[in-house]
Amino acid sequence: MERKGKAWMCFLLTRLGGMAFDALAVTVAYFAAYSLRLTFNEPQFGWCAAACGCVVTCLAYVLALLACGCYRFSWRRVKVADVPRYILATALATAVLLILRVAMPSMDAARLRPPYSISVMTFFFATSAIVALRVLWRVYWDSRRSEAALIEREERRFDNTAAARFLVGKCVMVTGAGGTIGSEIVRQVAAAGAAKVLLVERCENALYEIDREMRGRNPSGEIVPLMRDAGDASRMEQVFAEHRPDVVLHAAAYKHVPMVEMNPEEGWRNNVETTRTLVALASRHGVKRFVLISTDKAVNPVSVMGKTKRAAEEAVMEARAAASGAPGATSFCAVRFGNVYGSSGSVVPLWREQIAHMGPVTVTHPEMRRYFMTVQEAVSLVLQAASRSEHAIYTLDMGESVRILDLAEGMIANAGYRPYVDIPIVFTGIRPGEKLFEEIDVSEKSCYRTDMAKIYITK
Repeated sequence: MERKGKAWMCFLLTRLGGMAFDALAVTVAYFAAYSLRLTFNEPQFGWCAAACGCVVTCLAYVLALLACGCYRFSWRRVKVADVPRYILATALATAVLLILRVAMPSMDAARLRPPYSISVMTFFFATSAIVALRVLWRVYWDSRRSEAALIEREERRFDNTAAARFLVGKCVMVTGAGGTIGSEIVRQVAAAGAAKVLLVERCENALYEIDREMRGRNPSGEIVPLMRDAGDASRMEQVFAEHRPDVVLHAAAYKHVPMVEMNPEEGWRNNVETTRTLVALASRHGVKRFVLISTDKAVNPVSVMGKTKRAAEEAVMEARAAASGAPGATSFCAVRFGNVYGSSGSVVPLWREQIAHMGPVTVTHPEMRRYFMTVQEAVSLVLQAASRSEHAIYTLDMGESVRILDLAEGMIANAGYRPYVDIPIVFTGIRPGEKLFEEIDVSEKSCYRTDMAKIYITK
């Protein structure tokens, strides 16, 4: 209730501020009209009477804007389709002023109504100013709306020279190539100059979309779409034998905590058994580097999903130990990071849909916090980790965790609505398998620092 009260107070203050800006715009327009009409000379009834007429004019404009509903929504939501509403309001104000001029023609009433010419000129100047203020604010707001702003930090750029040097000319297999992370891996691997990129994806439409996108980009390397279940050992054996990949980036996984909680056997099959299958094939076919995309939920896991990803990490580490010291043995690693902002199946697309339908926006718990990265950041760091030689579990520095409620409020505000006022927020409770806080620790007690920014080796 306290946050709702603050939201209403913020709404009131912003609307009063909007009225004040409109009154200022009308004042400037009013005196600009006088100055141009009288070539900067004083009116015959004096500037004092003109100033009183300005007060009446401002009042007429603000009340007309209020009557036409121009203060119901924020400036950042103003669209071209809304411009007629503002023109109608300013025209209504002008009509009122003209009626006052007709009703009170005496010069003695100059304090209460401006001359005809001043009212008409003020209409054009004030309308232009009122609309321009809102358009400029919309442009400014749109320019600063970004994923990085919502996750409370600047999006980081990294030196990808080492990753590009490692990937150029190689055959790279990407599993889960149609997913949010997998498709971005495909983009960055192709951009790095890989000779061949194998797109392993069992969802036909997702595979079609990333294949179509990559062919539209005309990458220098070959793009090979492979509609396969990465856990199908016999079919994947054929792929490894035919294409002989140098690098495997394993992003295929179930990641939706409640869904895996309700379907644990399938979660184990897809997340653990598939990883074991690919690890064995990579070892047998001489893959140089195998990278498992893991998650912060594998740290002290409480959910089925977290436990399956932890087991997948263990499968990778066991393969590393078995191959240790053998000439030409596959180098295995896993990379842990938190939530990717806006990824498919995450809460962000759900909130976008809820906001589009005017809510309610559902949040599990007001104190729940998560770590976020943009997909470009996460994949950039994954590829840098892939270019290293350690057999290790890498942890990415995700920065500070973000309170989920703050993110929900920010998305509502970014859409031009008022949290709790235009769109309600309801709390649904923590679901099975979820934690209030995830545990990514890159301190010295848990990790070794590497020479690459934001990449740590888990102890």
